[in-house]
Amino acid sequence: MLDFSTKYLDILKTQFAGLNLTKILEPDEFYHKQILDSILPYQESKLFQDDVKKTGVIVDVGFGGGFPILPLAKLLPHVQFVGVESRKKKAEAVTVIAQELGLTNVKLVHSRLEDFLFDKPATITFKAVGTIGDYLPLIASKHLVKTFFYKGPSFAELEGEQIKVLNKQWRLLENQEIKVPGTQQRFLVSFSSVNVPRGTAKSLVKLSEFL
Repeated sequence: MLDFSTKYLDILKTQFAGLNLTKILEPDEFYHKQILDSILPYQESKLFQDDVKKTGVIVDVGFGGGFPILPLAKLLPHVQFVGVESRKKKAEAVTVIAQELGLTNVKLVHSRLEDFLFDKPATITFKAVGTIGDYLPLIASKHLVKTFFYKGPSFAELEGEQIKVLNKQWRLLENQEIKVPGTQQRFLVSFSSVNVPRGTAKSLVKLSEFL
């Protein structure tokens, strides 16, 4: 992954220097805080691994500069990846980066989560986005789903009350500390839907269109 990290950072610092896809531009720091931070939660969570084996698809919501979706796609070439990003410029830029990095198992979509329908089984990831309580209610699916949030050290203090309110719709599965060298405390927080999250009557972008 070191060569992958070096090439990734070079693309960010040259082709997309003005887009602010990451503020981390020192090579060792980038490797630890962007690359390892993206893949270690998967490597250390059997629950995460088992769900990906079951679905064969990871949908990363709000991927920003391409994390964790692109490092995970490099790590798991046999898995299909779909990224959902509301900021068009970032979605377009990361599409180019994925091509430059030779990642053929990635498709990136300019869309909002509330406009997206999980009409096929998928594992859903969130990293460096808003609160769990804000995002889980926006998921529309035709299947029971599992979601995996990458969270920092203060998430329980900031989001604990929101999570309690979700108990009837979502079940907390795991709250696992992930130790990433050179970073602050990191947690992988996962949930499963208790019932199938219902979509609305409006026209939604379907996951199956990108598989």
